This record gives sequence, structure tokens and C-alpha cells, in this order.
Amino acid sequence: MSDTSTPAATDCVAPSALLDRLDEVELIDVRTPGEFEAVHVPTARNHPLDALDASVDHLRALADQGRELVLVCRSGARAHQAQQTLLEAGLPRLRILEGGMVAWQSEDGPVVQDVLRWDLERQVRFVAGLIVLVSILVSLFWPPARFIAGALGAGLVVAAVTNTCAMGLLLARLPYNRPRTA
Repeated sequence: MSDTSTPAATDCVAPSALLDRLDEVELIDVRTPGEFEAVHVPTARNHPLDALDASVDHLRALADQGRELVLVCRSGARAHQAQQTLLEAGLPRLRILEGGMVAWQSEDGPVVQDVLRWDLERQVRFVAGLIVLVSILVSLFWPPARFIAGALGAGLVVAAVTNTCAMGLLLARLPYNRPRTA
């Protein structure tokens, strides 16, 4: 059913299909270390999207051993980006956990929870909303400040069209999004 000629056609796997097979697959969590530390599937390994190039050889070795690699993020967008990166690096048959951690938790999949943190998507919504709110309030006294809100809106449109998020990449580098332990 899957067309292997295009990376986008690589199949997804439902959380329910993995619940009884966790020891048979390698779950590669591409979220930030902070998000991973907050909650993750017990057998998952964290290979953050922004540092995935450094993990290619390790992941290739796992694939060469016949391990099925399943990419996971919060909802699927970053896993698709990771899939594209890894397919371009020559890794075979990558699957994506359909719906990501959101779906995994909704199906009561086992998780390890540690530090309570906001996920990256929620942080982006908060910061974007705060910037718009502040720029509109400041524009009451200094009208050119409204252009900040306009620029942010344009950035969000670009993020949606390209399925990337510059603000998310910046927020991922904050100490808040780094794990407590090295």
C-alpha cells in the first residue's frame, strides 16, 4: 500500500498497534529534551529534531540490525520533518507514530512522567499571543508598534505554509526546554 518512491508515502503506525510490541521497535522521540523529560514512552530514545544529523549513524546501525524505527513527537509534524531528514540520509522504512504523544496518551499508552513542562506548541502559542497583545497595547501610545503584530502574523503564515516554526526552534534552545540532568 505504501509507495516507497516518495518519502511522504512512508506509512504511519497507530498507537494501539504498538502497545503490545514496544520491545520489538525503536521509538525515536524527536521532541526537545525538555519535552521528552516531561513525558515519554518508557522505551523511547530522545534524538531531538534540531540535532538529528548527529544521530544518523546510530539510527542507521539500528536499522541495519533489522530494528523497526518509529518516529514520535507531540502530534506528528516534527516526526514528518525528521522522517524526511532521515530518508534523505539513506535510512530505510521509517514509520511515524500516528497522532504522536497526544494519541499515545489518549489511548492510555504507558508513559514516564517527570518534570511538568508546557509542550513546545503551547509555548509558541503563548509567546505569539503575548507579543501580539503587548504590541497592540503599546501601539495605543506609539502607533508603529502595531507592525510588530503584523510581522508576527506574517511569520505564523510562513510557518504554516512551510510546516516549520522558527519561534519553536528558538524556544527549544531555552534552558527551560533543556533536561534537568545531563
